[in-house]
Amino acid sequence: MSIQDSATIRTAIIIGGGISGPVAAMALRKAGIDARVYEAYPGPAYGIGSGLGLAPNGLAALDLIGAGDAVRALAAPMRHQVMSIGDKRISAPSLTDIEPLRLVDRFALHQILHDHAVAAGVPFEYNRRLVEVDEHADGVTAAFADGSTATADVLIGADGIRSTVRQLIDPAAPGPQFLNMLGFGGPSECSIEVSAESMVFAFGKKAYYLYWALPDGRIGWGANLPHEQYLSLTEARTVSAEEWLRILRETYAEDNPGAELAANTRPDQLEVVGALQVMPPVPRWYRGRMVLTGDAIHAPSNTSGQGASLAIESAIELARCLRDIADPTTAFATYEAMRRPRVEAVAARVARMNQTKAAGPIARKAMYLLMPLMFKAMNPEKTFGREQRFRIDWDAPVRPVAVAT
Repeated sequence: MSIQDSATIRTAIIIGGGISGPVAAMALRKAGIDARVYEAYPGPAYGIGSGLGLAPNGLAALDLIGAGDAVRALAAPMRHQVMSIGDKRISAPSLTDIEPLRLVDRFALHQILHDHAVAAGVPFEYNRRLVEVDEHADGVTAAFADGSTATADVLIGADGIRSTVRQLIDPAAPGPQFLNMLGFGGPSECSIEVSAESMVFAFGKKAYYLYWALPDGRIGWGANLPHEQYLSLTEARTVSAEEWLRILRETYAEDNPGAELAANTRPDQLEVVGALQVMPPVPRWYRGRMVLTGDAIHAPSNTSGQGASLAIESAIELARCLRDIADPTTAFATYEAMRRPRVEAVAARVARMNQTKAAGPIARKAMYLLMPLMFKAMNPEKTFGREQRFRIDWDAPVRPVAVAT
């Protein structure tokens, strides 16, 4: 049984309006806690492109806040996954008795979550860049760059992989780890046939890429370009699309269909993502009345197919803890105990795969020999069954963990 009637947590400031922020706000309101979202950008999904995958567990979590079907309506199911290694094509083992992975445009997902949150009564305030937080006995006050402030019982940092809240909680906290790759994407004309509802993960001669069929007959593709220099999204977009396409065409020149995909992508179609990064384990998830969720504490490689899904799960699990546990410190400690083992297990599973994406010539030759054997021997239930079958029981009471003093 919920102890919400005796809880002191009634209001929450959420910093960040991407994925985990709106989800946390909706879940908190469902739990009876008034939540307001503050976003640094001028509007929802501002300047954000590219696609992402939503795993079955992430979609099931979205169902709890009523947004699952709206996402399914726009997201393409990817029932079949194929590994392309050299001249070999290998059907990747998968779970066949659950909902498939779905591919959705990031902008569309942000817009859906924003619209559902607004419909649920969540207020959003834009152009609010957090600069300082003042914690006091009965709450927390956020100060923004424009001089405005906001006060609530708790503050939730859902502000992404370069989180300001993470640094306020722990100035010594690690930052994101650059994977020595830049991300690109876009649609392309291509003569190769790709089966509907299929995604191909291709390990080219010099770099990794993936591609899939679009409803209009074109091919969508994404590139992980090896790059020693870190470039933020803003920095990467200072380079012209024509120059990036020249580099991509040179990189994938020996690959089929990589060469054709790069050659037939127009400059106005190219999506520049910038540095690909992951979050190493974050020592401190909370302090006082501040806590982190989403990419601010766990951002696994896109190889995992779980980044957005884990962010959605964590936001909802945090809301359950705040619903049922009156003391913020105990609520946050319980939340961390529930989530840390799961998210770090996913990150560990894909850590080695990240290295293969930017492997050197010698390592790549070895990979061509070994990876087909590894995929054929893979047991999908053992590898990612627990990840994809995970479901949150919203109605189950959260039992607090003991907090060390």
